[in-house]
Amino acid sequence: MSEVQESRLARRVSDAAGELLKRSRAVAPVEVFVRLGWIRTATVAEWRQGRHDHLHAAMTVRPDRIETALRALRAWAEANGLEPAETPYTAATRDHRALRFTAAGRDAAERDHRTHWLSPDLTPAQRERLAARQAKAPDITVLMPDGAWTCGGCHSPGDLQVAEDGGPLCLDCADLGHLVLLPSGNATLSRRAKKESGLSAVVVQHNRRRKRYERRGVLVEEAALERAEEQCLADEDVRARRRERDRERRAGQDADFQDRMAAEIVRLFPGCPGGRAEEIARHAGLRGSGRVGRTAAGRDLDAEAVTLAVIASIRHLDTGYDALLMSGVPRREARDRIRADVDAALAAWRRRP
Repeated sequence: MSEVQESRLARRVSDAAGELLKRSRAVAPVEVFVRLGWIRTATVAEWRQGRHDHLHAAMTVRPDRIETALRALRAWAEANGLEPAETPYTAATRDHRALRFTAAGRDAAERDHRTHWLSPDLTPAQRERLAARQAKAPDITVLMPDGAWTCGGCHSPGDLQVAEDGGPLCLDCADLGHLVLLPSGNATLSRRAKKESGLSAVVVQHNRRRKRYERRGVLVEEAALERAEEQCLADEDVRARRRERDRERRAGQDADFQDRMAAEIVRLFPGCPGGRAEEIARHAGLRGSGRVGRTAAGRDLDAEAVTLAVIASIRHLDTGYDALLMSGVPRREARDRIRADVDAALAAWRRRP
């Protein structure tokens, strides 16, 4: 790799690491790789489930580029006073085996991948909680496949799938057939059933549209589920009052955030029409919407995230973008057609009235 290429890669690594540090006050090499576009989040989840022999096998770049990125990450972290912390990575399988990053598995290379970089601002209590969370063995993961498949043990068509011994197994062959599925939807019941069950597993399914694995339920012992149901019935009134208090608290937090976002929109775009900033903030900051206001950058009122929310509003309300989509124009082409209108509106909104 040339010096120019190394320098360019080092800048990309620094930018990615800086964003991660701002969000969580800790930087993991695997998360940097995701930010660089070298591996998808869903593929990392598959590796953690034990479906890849090592992480590099699922990545889209050469090992030498990965080594260069790790060197750049260490240099950036040391220059910014971050502190190294070697972190265990265990598979979400019954044996909780150590996950491997590289094909050769050499100690030095594996250690470089396992080393997280922590903000010096973390308190001892925060460090302790972070270390405990990272050291905790992951739940056994069971996959809900989209298509037909055959069990590697009994060679019969399967339903839920467990990755074990290098191949997919059905629940019976994986000795999980006695468990019952509790679908997602009741967090309290799921938590209590899992606590009561001597053996449990989390069920996930790949969401192709969102390109990630999503939780679909938990497998628990039937007797454990019954005990958890009894506990939930016994304190339903208490939990109902708690949920109501939580709703009121979240509503207050949302209103405060939306007010701050509206004020930031007015600061960045003083020519914004009256009432429009509040409308954009309510739309972009709606809890559970997945919109830009609910991202980490949006919650931090990052200028770029706020600008994206404004652009989305202009695009839909002040241009012919929606009409183009309804007429069958592809999304990218429609955006190209109205880009000049969006840019003109942004320029006008940035001017003080």
